[in-house]
Amino acid sequence: MLTNNVWHDVDEYFIDKLIPFDETMENVLQTNKNAGIPEIDVSPTQGKLLYLLAKIKGAQNILEIGTLGGYSSIWLARALPESGKVYTLEIEPTYAEVAKQNILKAGCSSKVEVIVGNALHSLPTIKNSGPLFDLIFIDADKPNNPQYLKWALELANSGALIIADNVVRNGEVIDDKSEDERVQGVRQFMDLLEHEPRIESTAIQTVGIKGYDGFILAIVK
Repeated sequence: MLTNNVWHDVDEYFIDKLIPFDETMENVLQTNKNAGIPEIDVSPTQGKLLYLLAKIKGAQNILEIGTLGGYSSIWLARALPESGKVYTLEIEPTYAEVAKQNILKAGCSSKVEVIVGNALHSLPTIKNSGPLFDLIFIDADKPNNPQYLKWALELANSGALIIADNVVRNGEVIDDKSEDERVQGVRQFMDLLEHEPRIESTAIQTVGIKGYDGFILAIVK
């Protein structure tokens, strides 16, 4: 049976081969750690996947729900043309401030707007005054995933990609009796996807330095 050590070592091999050392991104992770931000950012391979998906899509405007210290925000911003923009939502002001500094040091401040506050309060304002989005990355509090999906549909261009992280919950997603509100949030999110005719979607299970998890990849019709 394969162990977590094997998953970790294989991820490190892929990182060494496919993702050149990037001092800026390493500094982002260290700055986040020093600031006490939870170490729950996407992995380098997952960050590169977000970057490539944004490139493949030819995204101009990206919405990210859940900023933390801005690590994934920078990956997404780097995929954009000069005229592109990432709007990233973060509820915790101290995390948002760290993210702004990281984004500035990465040279991406012109492409990223960090919006501080409860995402469910910010999203209506974005709908009323902001653009529609070509890619939406949902990586915030899981109990609100169903609401985030509903807003994503309101804010997505036709053909937009929707990506949602952390949907496997170490396998607990199949437990309909789970008392974990994060698991139930993901399950309700899955129920919406099952019955939503405006979306085509799939789920991918992943292993690596982040352990056992997975993500949703969907396209809006």
